[in-house]
Amino acid sequence: MVKKLDPKKLEIVKATLPIVQEHGEAITKRFYQRLFENHPELKNIFNMTHQKTGHQPKALANAVYGAAANIEDMSAIMPVLERIGQKHRSLQIKPEQYPIVGENLLGAIKETLEDAATDEILDAWADAYSIISDVFIRMEDKLYKVAASEPGGWAGFKDFVVSNKIPESDVITSFYLKPKDGSSLPRFIPGQYITIKLDIEEEEFTHLRQYSLSDKPGNDYYRISVKREDALEEGYPPGVVSTDLHKLLNEGDTLPITSPAGDFYLDMESTRPVVLLSGGVGLTPMLSMLNTIAAEQPDRQVVFIHASMNGKVHAFKEHVRELADQHKNVKSYVIYQQPTEEDKAAKNYDKDGYITLDWLQQTIQSNNAQFYFCGPEPFMKAVNKFLIEWGVPAEDIHYEFFGSFGDLDSD
Repeated sequence: MVKKLDPKKLEIVKATLPIVQEHGEAITKRFYQRLFENHPELKNIFNMTHQKTGHQPKALANAVYGAAANIEDMSAIMPVLERIGQKHRSLQIKPEQYPIVGENLLGAIKETLEDAATDEILDAWADAYSIISDVFIRMEDKLYKVAASEPGGWAGFKDFVVSNKIPESDVITSFYLKPKDGSSLPRFIPGQYITIKLDIEEEEFTHLRQYSLSDKPGNDYYRISVKREDALEEGYPPGVVSTDLHKLLNEGDTLPITSPAGDFYLDMESTRPVVLLSGGVGLTPMLSMLNTIAAEQPDRQVVFIHASMNGKVHAFKEHVRELADQHKNVKSYVIYQQPTEEDKAAKNYDKDGYITLDWLQQTIQSNNAQFYFCGPEPFMKAVNKFLIEWGVPAEDIHYEFFGSFGDLDSD
């Protein structure tokens, strides 16, 4: 049974929501500083790259505000809470860590708001946090039990062996992972991800990263396809983990992973047409969906649209082309932002520049479909805007952010 906030404390939380929202990012930045000062071992869980870019504090601020604003009835934001719960389960967040987070969050509120954060206000927010954390703990407990009880499922991290390492483009490499103990694999839903655990030489803390599974379920392996982030790009520092995977992880090496998770996945119960749109390495969950439809739903119409810088960095282009040639229900289109001379000579793309609504409408013709998309944030914002302008219902629009949760409606 979900706890209820005392009416007087509820009034206090509601009255102070605007100031908490106004100072949300400052509060969460200070929260992370406090958290890592007091509990440096938690750096083993958090993506420190997202700390440097500010994405994680912003995501936390939005989550805290959203939960507090709906604390009387959190059913309205349950999809968001479930998405966070899936991330937490995959990262192995435990109930005993929630009080640590709460203590440092309240401390950050006090330090940021200073005298405006009275004892009465802090007490009300402490109770609100207790209710929010209880919702997550209950939700994640169910997710842990489901993951461990599925055929082939397991709890925590399990050792897998890299059976194959295959370059897919100049920047993307696939890693085929098989259980070290030779056991069978639980079936996942196309679009889901796994968490890997990596200890890097000269790095003080363990690194956890989540990567979408890039092939269909039912194989004797899991496959992740990783983009090497070895240079500054769009405000990101170089990717410590992706670089290490590309350079140092080889066939025969062991990699601990958690079982598949995630709330972004293909609706396998439906037979409606599907449109898959991806930018860059955002094609990985889309590819899992495409391969699954081709193998398991031969009568379901699917359009695969991929945007890339050019042919050099475009992964799986031959594979997708072959699927479209071999399956009547599959259509594929390619957009190159800056096609090379080789691309132009080969005429191996359908549009140069950027995706536009006019082109999308001419290519697909009907918006009566389920739309799934993933890629860089500018690409996702553009696609989301186009779909809304085209009148696609919200229930037919599905997307996945890599890393911290973003906001497709923000400028």
